[in-house]
Amino acid sequence: GGDLGGLSGGNPGGNPSVGPGGPPNAASLFAGLLLPPEAMMPPAYWLSISSTLPPVVPWRSPSFATAFIVMTLLGGIMIIWAVRTLLVPVKTLALAAEALGRDVANAPPLPETGPLEIVTAAIAFNTMAARVRRFVEDRTFLLTAIGHDLRTPITRLKLRAEYMEDDEQRTKMLADLDEMEAMVSATLAFGRDAATSEKLVRLDLASLLRTILDDAADGDPAHAEALSYAGPEHLPVRARPLALKRALANLIGNALKYGDAAAVTLHLPVRGIARIDIEDQGPGVPPEHMERVFEPFRRLEISRNRETGGSGLGLSIARNILRAHGGDIILANRPGGGLRVSVNLPV
Repeated sequence: GGDLGGLSGGNPGGNPSVGPGGPPNAASLFAGLLLPPEAMMPPAYWLSISSTLPPVVPWRSPSFATAFIVMTLLGGIMIIWAVRTLLVPVKTLALAAEALGRDVANAPPLPETGPLEIVTAAIAFNTMAARVRRFVEDRTFLLTAIGHDLRTPITRLKLRAEYMEDDEQRTKMLADLDEMEAMVSATLAFGRDAATSEKLVRLDLASLLRTILDDAADGDPAHAEALSYAGPEHLPVRARPLALKRALANLIGNALKYGDAAAVTLHLPVRGIARIDIEDQGPGVPPEHMERVFEPFRRLEISRNRETGGSGLGLSIARNILRAHGGDIILANRPGGGLRVSVNLPV
């Protein structure tokens, strides 16, 4: 305290930095507190410390199992979503193609929505379906028009045949004209079936089969004992009633006409498909002709007679109708003789 007082009282050391009667200089005040430069230099050596760390084992971490499960679930969800997103358009296209193959006239168009590639494919598919539908309609219209126009000359020929003096020739000509008229009627019926857009309804397949058998027995009482039904009392299905009745009536009528019997067996559905077996006692069909008999106007040589020979459209009409329902017809010769016609129909 006294030193500071001495500094404030004068300049006893004759320090020129302090004027007479003035405050002390800041540099002279802290000059004794500063360290010399050599004392502020760092040391000439370093201390190095090394340590070996153990390898990291992530599965020993307490949170590893939880993180692994969460990442696996998230990855699985993303993979499933991506796969479904890619496969849904393909599945939609497959279903549309199947619907078009079953029923060309009533198949719905493919939705033209989604990514550009899907829209392009949908437009191409719908264009193709329209062309196929137009081709089928033109062919059916042409066939129906020809059949309709043939009725008039057939009627004129019948009238002229009545004036023939030769009874034998007149009988043969009238028989030929009757056969031509039957073919024309079958052609017109084929055209009507192709152009029909009957709606699907719920019906009892078992009752329909029994009704067809009763009608067949009334139309041919001589073979009434050869008609039989086996199967459930009731089996509901979704179908077009008139079209399905026509198809089954054609098959049962063929079995009765060419095989002298029609044993109908209805099996319960398996995986959504009901099966109808129609068995006869006829000569069967040669294996090489199993598929040819379904062609329009195709008849086997054994059926080309005026008593049993039809127009060759019955099986073709029946298969077209059943395929439009999502089913099909399969022919097979029975081991003991006769033909088995198996009808597959979705319920």
